[in-house]
Amino acid sequence: MFGILCREDILEMLKASPPLADNLFDIQQQVQPNGIDLTLKEIAMLSSPGSLGISNESRTLSSTSPLAFDGLGRIDLMAGCYLVTYNEVVNIPRNIIALATPRSSLLRCGVSIHSAVWDAGYSGRSQSLMVVYNPRGFRIYRNARIVQMVFFLLSREVAQGYQGIFQGENV
Repeated sequence: MFGILCREDILEMLKASPPLADNLFDIQQQVQPNGIDLTLKEIAMLSSPGSLGISNESRTLSSTSPLAFDGLGRIDLMAGCYLVTYNEVVNIPRNIIALATPRSSLLRCGVSIHSAVWDAGYSGRSQSLMVVYNPRGFRIYRNARIVQMVFFLLSREVAQGYQGIFQGENV
């Protein structure tokens, strides 16, 4: 049996050890009918080029420069791309994968978030790419809900979960 986890499944899995997601500010607000809203912990500018080749040896991640929230807990962003880090730590079981999509309020402001697949067996505090397309910019507040993570139950558990370099990141 496979499908998408509903609110009731998610709430049950939040009680597991380890929980499906940890460090939620408000479970009732963040757990949606079909996913969990992840919130903004940090935001950084990309400050160097990156590279990607056939093997991991030719991979170079872009350097980042963290941005500071002002005294009111907000940052005014110009059009461009930024690396966001979430508050929540996710622990994806070996029979689930996850995808995230931007909250519709972001899209209505000319902002999107791009993310990759959260593989079965991944655990960590993830990052995604936020792109401000709005030429007039965008204001965002610390801890704002920015994406909804949706969990897909696989047809069966994978024999070996995620083993990449981002396992345990930012924890």
